[in-house]
Amino acid sequence: MGGVMRILVRTYRRLFSVVVLTAMGSLLLAPDAKAQVGDYRNDFVIGFNGGYQLNKIAFENSIPQDMLGGINFGVTARYTCEKYFNTICAIQIELNYAELGWKERIESIDGLPCILQTGAHTGEAAAYQRRISYFQIPLLAHLGWGREEKGAKFFLNMGPQFGFMLSEEATTNFEYEDALKTDPERVSPECAQYAMPVEKKFDFGITAGLGMELSMKKVGHIALEARYYYGLGNIYGDSKQDHFSRSNHNSIVFKGTYLFDIVRTKNAKRKK
Repeated sequence: MGGVMRILVRTYRRLFSVVVLTAMGSLLLAPDAKAQVGDYRNDFVIGFNGGYQLNKIAFENSIPQDMLGGINFGVTARYTCEKYFNTICAIQIELNYAELGWKERIESIDGLPCILQTGAHTGEAAAYQRRISYFQIPLLAHLGWGREEKGAKFFLNMGPQFGFMLSEEATTNFEYEDALKTDPERVSPECAQYAMPVEKKFDFGITAGLGMELSMKKVGHIALEARYYYGLGNIYGDSKQDHFSRSNHNSIVFKGTYLFDIVRTKNAKRKK
């Protein structure tokens, strides 16, 4: 397993070499630890993570939005295979539950709230949001700089992320056919999304984050991170015949992670 994981880590380090060129250099592909450049590691940690997520949908037809908040939590596993000069190199995988979606800012061209003129909520400001729940799998190259134990390190996570939709729920105070019956008039007349359920249940994109991790003997590792996710897939069809040519997720995630050691490299030369 160690050899396979080391090959995967090397693959990710090559993939992101444009970003971390000065830290990476030329890499060998052999899985044998003796063939590696740098100090061998065989560290495996697992734990759990949790945080808060802000999301919106980038529609091709402009729809004014505020960021929709939601929870994000799950389990984390990380395998460290090498310390290359000052860079701690690992691969990290997470299995997360995440709440995404969008929250519309229904206003006039002057930035005033649009008041409903008909229906059960006449006289109220029009409101609409759609919450979409996902099972997400980020597969990340983890690069760290600092202390491996008894201290802090800064780290960069980056890699692909895959998501599978679990459910969706819309919250609004108007009937869809009354969406344009407001005073003043809406700055955006786009209303097709109200009657459109999510068409594409599979989501994928690129995520990257920066953070700091504190390692304590007999306690474990506590990390804080800010992460950005850019969806490469759309929630609606994007052909010439479809209404929206673009409808992808954009997320900002703030999260904390607690990890504990399962396997540690014996006799490793570590910065303490």
